[in-house]
Amino acid sequence: MKQQRIEISKIIVGLDEAGRGPVLGPLVMAALAVKEENIKKLEWMGVKDSKKLSAQVREELFEQIREVVEDFRIEMIEPDAIDLSVNGEESNLNWLEADTSARMISELDPDTIIVDCPSPNIKAYKEYFASRLSKAVRDKAELIVEHKADVNYIVASAASVVAKVIRDRHIEHLKTEIGVDFGSGYMSDPKTQEFLKNYYKTHPHMFRRSWQSYKNVEDAQKQKKLGEF
Repeated sequence: MKQQRIEISKIIVGLDEAGRGPVLGPLVMAALAVKEENIKKLEWMGVKDSKKLSAQVREELFEQIREVVEDFRIEMIEPDAIDLSVNGEESNLNWLEADTSARMISELDPDTIIVDCPSPNIKAYKEYFASRLSKAVRDKAELIVEHKADVNYIVASAASVVAKVIRDRHIEHLKTEIGVDFGSGYMSDPKTQEFLKNYYKTHPHMFRRSWQSYKNVEDAQKQKKLGEF
């Protein structure tokens, strides 16, 4: 009797984040595990880096991507955790991302890992990231860490879409919760600028107080009070 050869599917994990730069709201990280043979399905759907897609298309793709992935991990890092990392002597935002993403990916047992590198020093980031992976995954998986991986690798693109949709939904929830439209949370947004100026004391938990834009508003308020004497 001829034995059948069983092909074991390779698992590709792509990781990306949304909300690294804004003064307001969480940083959302997404790691998606996709079987190698299902990569084509993401291409057929029209998956691209989230920044190249409209909000409506991202929402539509989000539901479709869920049907393709084998497994996933989502992490929402709140502003206070970001501040602790930025203000810590032995940490920074890049290492916070690396620690978080390595833990997420280690749980997915991938054969290939694709990470969009947030640091200008790819070599140092890759070494640190690899050191934070579980030994089993570190010994087994091919690790790809690049700038613009969310553009060049479709699994990372899919992760960028998922992270962006989850963050956008959370931002809309916050607006409903407090009853104020504060825009996108980015300082390039006039609504966010106005909200920061008027509500930085009322809703401090929503802001990244380690950000210079937040400190500038605080400093301006202190100077105003001094000037009243």
